[in-house]
Amino acid sequence: MTSTAIDVQVVPSFVQDEWWTPESAAANPTEVRDASTGEILALVSTDGLDIAAAVEHGRTVGHRGLAGLTFHQRSLKLKELAQYLNGRRKELYEISARTGATKIDSLVDIDGGIGVLFTFGSKGRRELPNSTVVIDGAAEVLSKDGSFIGEHVYTSIPGVAVQINAFNFPVWGMLEKFAPAFIAGVPTIVKPATPTGYLSEAAVRMMIESGILPAGSLQLISGSARDLLDHLDYRDMVSFTGSASTANKLKNHTNVIEGGVRFTSETDSLNASILGPDAVPGTPEFDAYVKSLVTEMTVKAGQKCTSIRRAIVPKALVNDVVAAAAKRIEERVVLGDPRAEGVTMGALASVEQRDGVRSSVQALLDAGAKIAFGSLDAPESVQADGSRGVAEDGAFMAPVLLTWDDPNAEALHSVEAFGPVASVVGYEDTNDAVRLAALGGGSLVATVCSNDPQTVRELVTGIAGHHGRVHVLNRETARTSTGHGSPVPHLVHGGPGRAGGGEELGGIRAVKHHMQRTAIQGSPNMLTAITGVWHTGADQFFDETHPFRKDLSTLKVGDAMASELREVTLEDITAFANSTGDTFYAHTNQEAAEANPFFPGIVAHGYLLLSWGAGLFVEPAPGPVLANYGLENLRFITPVAAGDSIRVTLTAKKITPRETDEYGEVAWDAVLHNQNDEIVATYDVLTLVEKKRA
Repeated sequence: MTSTAIDVQVVPSFVQDEWWTPESAAANPTEVRDASTGEILALVSTDGLDIAAAVEHGRTVGHRGLAGLTFHQRSLKLKELAQYLNGRRKELYEISARTGATKIDSLVDIDGGIGVLFTFGSKGRRELPNSTVVIDGAAEVLSKDGSFIGEHVYTSIPGVAVQINAFNFPVWGMLEKFAPAFIAGVPTIVKPATPTGYLSEAAVRMMIESGILPAGSLQLISGSARDLLDHLDYRDMVSFTGSASTANKLKNHTNVIEGGVRFTSETDSLNASILGPDAVPGTPEFDAYVKSLVTEMTVKAGQKCTSIRRAIVPKALVNDVVAAAAKRIEERVVLGDPRAEGVTMGALASVEQRDGVRSSVQALLDAGAKIAFGSLDAPESVQADGSRGVAEDGAFMAPVLLTWDDPNAEALHSVEAFGPVASVVGYEDTNDAVRLAALGGGSLVATVCSNDPQTVRELVTGIAGHHGRVHVLNRETARTSTGHGSPVPHLVHGGPGRAGGGEELGGIRAVKHHMQRTAIQGSPNMLTAITGVWHTGADQFFDETHPFRKDLSTLKVGDAMASELREVTLEDITAFANSTGDTFYAHTNQEAAEANPFFPGIVAHGYLLLSWGAGLFVEPAPGPVLANYGLENLRFITPVAAGDSIRVTLTAKKITPRETDEYGEVAWDAVLHNQNDEIVATYDVLTLVEKKRA
C-alpha cells in the first residue's frame, strides 16, 4: 500500500517534560493507518531522539519529583488522575475507534485502564503506610539482649520503569503498568506499539495536561527505540508485553543477562478453556461456556493475550460446541467499522496484523486443522456509512473455528493465530484434558467450566502449575464473573513458560515489584529511624502528658505510658465467666484446669485481661483519640491465675496521618506483664486520632 500526498502529522514523543518530534518528518517515518478504512492517520518516527537523556531525566528529575511524595500522596494523585481521564473518555473513545475497536472494546481498554488507576489509588492508601518505606515481615532478634535486630524493607528502585507495550490495549496496557510504578515512586518511560501508539499518545497528553503528575514521572517514546536497553542498568526495570519471540530477544540483551536490568514479560499464549464432562447441552454450564468462547473470539477481534485459543471439550461434545458457537456468532456478531451502528466486532489493528493471523491459520490448516466455521476469504463488513461490502483496505477478518482429528498435533499447542480464531479439540477424560492444557507450554489463563466440585478440583489442581490464573465458571458465577479474558488489578496477571514467566497487576505485589527488598540490620533505635515504626527495645518517652492527650501534631513514635499493677482475683474470673457466658473449664473448674498441661489451675480469660488492659491505659476524658477500631497481632503468652497481677505498657508504634481527613491512625504497641515481669500478652491497639486538637 503506497502513501498518498496528504498532510499527516508525526505522533510526538514526550521526553524531558517536553513534546518532541523529529526535525524532518521525512526521516524514514512509519505510516499508521485507520484499521477499518486504510486511511493514513499519522507518521511515526524517533529519528534523532536522545533516549539516553530521557533515561537520565527519569533517574534524576523524575525520582526527585516522586521522592517527595508518600505512598498515600501518590495514590491520591492516581485517584485524581483517574477522575480527570474519566471526564475525557469520549475523546479517547473517538480515537480508539480508528484502531478497529468497538465501544465494548474501547470500554475494556479505556475504562479498564482508568479503573486500574482507581483501584491502585484505593489499595495504595489502604494497604501501604503513609511513608516511603515498606516493612516486609516481622523483625528478627539477632542478639541475646535484643540490641541487634534485622528485618526487610522495600524502597523504590533508583532507576526507571520502562514499559514496552503491545498494540491491542494502548490505554489499559499502559496504565496497568504505570499505576504500580508510580505508587512505588519509580518514573515510567512508555514505549507503545506503533500501530496504535497514537491512542497511547492521546492518553499521555491528557495525563500531562492534567497537571497532576510530578516532573519527569512519565515519558513517552512514540516509535522505534531499538537501543533503549543499551542505556539501562541494574537500577532499571523493563516490563514487556508482546510476542514471545520479541521477549526472548530482549531477555538475551547483554544488559539483562550481565548488567542486571530487571526484566519481566507477559507474552502470547495458547490459553485453554476446559468444559467439564457434566456440562452437556442444556445445562447452564454449557451455555456459559459457549458464550465465553464466542466473547473471547470476538472482543477486540480476538486480539487479546488472554483470549481462548484452545477449547478443550469432551470428545463426544466437539460437534455440539462447534454448532452452538457458530449459531451464537451468526446471531450476535456483526463485523464492520466500529463507527457504524450495530457493529459488534471491529477490524484487526492493521492489515499487517490481519495478514499475520491468516498466515497462522494457514499454518494450522497445513498441520491438520479443519475449518469448522468461518473462512479466510475477505469478509463482507458494515462500512461507516452503514453500507455493506468488502473493505479492500480494511483489516477485517471473520471469526474462524477449527477442529482437529489429532488432539496431539504440535501446531495446535504452539502456533497462535492472534485474532478471532479458536480450535475446538476433544479429550478422553479429565487427566487427558489436563495433559492437553499443559501442552500449551505455560499460559496466562485457563477456564474450567463445570458444576461438579470433584471435576473442578481435579482440573484446577492439575493445570494450576501451568497457568498464571484459573477462572472457574459455573451456574453460580455465570452472571457475576468478570470473564475468562479479563485480568483485574487486584490479582497477579502473568504466567509461566511461554506466557513470559512474569507478573503484572497483582495489587500491592505489583507495587513491590518496582521496589528493592533490602535486609536492614542494626539497633532498634536505628531501625525505628529508618522505617518510622517503633521497634521493641528502641527508646520510649514517658512524660507527664498521657499519650492519649496528644494529637498527631505533638504525638511522636516512641511516646509511651506504663500502668500500675492490678490484681486478678478468683471472684473477678468467676464474675467475667458468668456475665459473658464463657464458662470454659479452664476458668471455672479447678480440677479440670490443673489437668490441662498449659494451666496451673483456674486462669483468667484472655479477653478479661484485654479489657483490664484497656482500663489500665485508657484516658477517659474527651481528647484527640476519637475511636478504637481494632486489635492486631494478638498473642496470649503466659497464663494469669487468681492472685496474679497485671500491668500494661503502651507505646506509640506507627503514626499514619490521613491525607484527606482531619485525623489519622495510630497503632500502639501494647504489652501486658505479670508481677514477675513475665510477658502475659502482646498486641497492637488501633486508634483514630485527631491531627490537631481544637
